Amino acid sequence: MTPEESGGAAPPPPSNDPTLADLELDMPTVERILVAFLREECRSGGFHRGILGLSGGLDSAVVCALAARALGPENVTGVMMPASSSSAASLEDAKRVAQKFGVETRRVEISAMAEGYLAPRPPVDRGRRGNIYARCRMIVLYDLSAELGALVLGTSNKTELLLGYGTLHGDLASAINPIGDLYKTQIRAMARHLEIPVEVIDKPPSADLWPGQSDEEDLGATYETIDRLLVRLVDLRTPPKRLVEAGFEPSFVRSIEARIRQNQFKRRTPVIAKILARTIGP
Repeated sequence: MTPEESGGAAPPPPSNDPTLADLELDMPTVERILVAFLREECRSGGFHRGILGLSGGLDSAVVCALAARALGPENVTGVMMPASSSSAASLEDAKRVAQKFGVETRRVEISAMAEGYLAPRPPVDRGRRGNIYARCRMIVLYDLSAELGALVLGTSNKTELLLGYGTLHGDLASAINPIGDLYKTQIRAMARHLEIPVEVIDKPPSADLWPGQSDEEDLGATYETIDRLLVRLVDLRTPPKRLVEAGFEPSFVRSIEARIRQNQFKRRTPVIAKILARTIGP
């Protein structure tokens, strides 16, 4: 994933902030809901197999574990798609997750695909390059889904979706997404419940699109700080003025509000101009 819009100040978390409790969920219950969701949505579409990009990161590990429980590990394929700049540790973590949950794996190198497009063109910045890599990965994933008759499972969490922290038609693309209503903080708690390998849970979040890339550095704050604000702003509908009174920096609140508004287009299907009586979409 890569942010196609960046920004946001890096504030300290508010003192005595109670909202971490608002992020706590009964994980066994959430697991049952998500396992049932995956099973029912796949079957309703005529599928019994699922496929996902297995990056070695926390989100894909959680989806892999849930899918293995919903569909059976023999019906889940995790696709590892490293580029030349990818960390070897990420690949090892992806293998560790696949072995833990017994799913089939495929490995497809994407550097040649991406460089075939990039080589004859003027140099691009690392943000554009990261988006190209993300979209190449989705080409691979959807082609393998056709080969295997498997539904593509999404791995974007609620924090990323709200902030637009992802690549449209890249890592944001999927047929169904079991974790899109869970904040990153909740994903980490779910990972502990599912007994995801500790190496995956404890490592700094990164899309691994260039050496040293850090999600939290890109976002300008830790996921915990962002989630504490988002759960109030979005779920509890707390007015911004009250958030500032609670200890959040005004510039931080404004930047997060702006990102949510500006990235609405990433969270909806393309808007179709209405001409006839019944128009596809909202």
